[in-house]
Amino acid sequence: MHHLSALDALFLQLETAEVPAHVGSVSLLKKPGGHRGSFYPRIRKHIESRLHLAPLFSRRLAFMPLDLANPIWLSGAKIDLDHHIRRVVLPKPGTQEQLDAAVAKLHEGMMDRDRPLWEFVVIEGLQDGNVAFYSRIHHAALDGQGGVALAQAILDTSGKPRTVEPAGKKAKPRLPPSTAKMLSAAFRNTVAQYSRIVKAVPDAIRLAGAAGAGLLSSSEAKQAGAPSEQGTGFGHLADFKPGESLQKIAKSLLKKIPGGIALGPRTSLNVAISGERAFTGVELPLEETKSIARQFDAKLNDIVLAVCAGALRRYFAGNKAALAKEMIGGVPASLRVPGDTSQSNQVTMMLISMATHIADPRKRLAAIITATTKAKALTGGMKNLIPTDLPSLGIPWLMSVITPLYRTAVASNRIPVVANLVVSNVPGPQMPLYLAGAELITYYPVSIVTHGLALNITIQSYAGKLYYGLIACKEAVPDLRKFAGHIKEAHEELLALSRAPAKAQTRTTRAKKVAGKARTDAQRKTTAKVDVKSRSGSKGKAA
Repeated sequence: MHHLSALDALFLQLETAEVPAHVGSVSLLKKPGGHRGSFYPRIRKHIESRLHLAPLFSRRLAFMPLDLANPIWLSGAKIDLDHHIRRVVLPKPGTQEQLDAAVAKLHEGMMDRDRPLWEFVVIEGLQDGNVAFYSRIHHAALDGQGGVALAQAILDTSGKPRTVEPAGKKAKPRLPPSTAKMLSAAFRNTVAQYSRIVKAVPDAIRLAGAAGAGLLSSSEAKQAGAPSEQGTGFGHLADFKPGESLQKIAKSLLKKIPGGIALGPRTSLNVAISGERAFTGVELPLEETKSIARQFDAKLNDIVLAVCAGALRRYFAGNKAALAKEMIGGVPASLRVPGDTSQSNQVTMMLISMATHIADPRKRLAAIITATTKAKALTGGMKNLIPTDLPSLGIPWLMSVITPLYRTAVASNRIPVVANLVVSNVPGPQMPLYLAGAELITYYPVSIVTHGLALNITIQSYAGKLYYGLIACKEAVPDLRKFAGHIKEAHEELLALSRAPAKAQTRTTRAKKVAGKARTDAQRKTTAKVDVKSRSGSKGKAA
């Protein structure tokens, strides 16, 4: 009996018709040469032959009696392919705008929880002759390991589908255990969770206090999962004692966090959302983005955030209040340690300044680099302290009360703006992939929006390109394609800055070297004077 983790179950407990909690993607497929007619039968047959390769395909939920605790997974569910793999034909002429609208519509609404939580849709009728393949999978069912297994199951690395071992004897669908067994298992699971928490408290307090106060030694920081490089804020374990009170540790932590947690401005993105969605995508060259990163000595993710920040400044150009302070990006970060193959979501959310209050793109990028460095250091230092599972007894009841209250609080502006939007960057394969012999020529992620976060930008790298998938509440962002245009403009702006004339860059570099040399010479002269005075004083005392 496999219980859903607290985080996996949370995606179910917070889900409503306005906020469905599934993630997905849409790709354009280039049909193999010579193929005529609908490509749907070929895809359906291909996937049907590989259902046994990924547990996700035949796994369904079983809910606890009276919703006392988190649900469990049951394997061997019956699969109705007419429901799980469908076909849609766009009306003529089959434009990109029509495809985007179809994807947005398909992404609306909740999935049927009585079936395995996955659906594929083959979209035909495109004017360029290609086929689109849309997928949606509930986030409770799609952890990192499950995503890898799914991709390996249905995709190939060449146009000729590989031969797979046929399915063995089909497992009989498992019926939910008796009420007594489910309740007994829920109690045992809860007791085990509390036991783990109690055992972890002393180490958690010590590491939280030491990491937050910058007192971890390099060896302890490494053991805790914290970055050990210089300049990340982790020093040596000096005065901290394991017996010190939690209150004293908390005071020390607050002193080390200048200004506390920054809040973002209240914008049209930070509202209670409806169930209608808007979707579009932006394709950018990966190598251009990498070249910008190299030029500014930044990470690829820094440039992605800077591009999104530039788009936000353009989108809110007429709103002075929105640009008066920095917007905050919620950036997912993995908590999975190397070698962990457990089937559960293990992520947290970093809060990173988008520096949208800074007009100069160079200075804005520099501020974003600083913000991401600090956020990664903090998340790394606290990585082992962030729980990915908790006791679940009674939690479904509690969440059934909290969920509608949260929506009401967002709608009445009673919730502070901790983040303005979600930005997620996911590295992907750089070789072409194939589905049923058709090449995937694009790959756009389609993610989740929620109350207070009406825009989600998820970026996936694939085959030399960066694919920005933009999903939004249609009422909050009615002109999403305009925002997509701003993404391209912000990228071009950074690219132009990175390709500034060599002479100008040389003059800047030379000026920096001259200034640095002047500072060094001045420091040497000062040191020499102090040294002379020191020796003179010593001679006088000796005499």
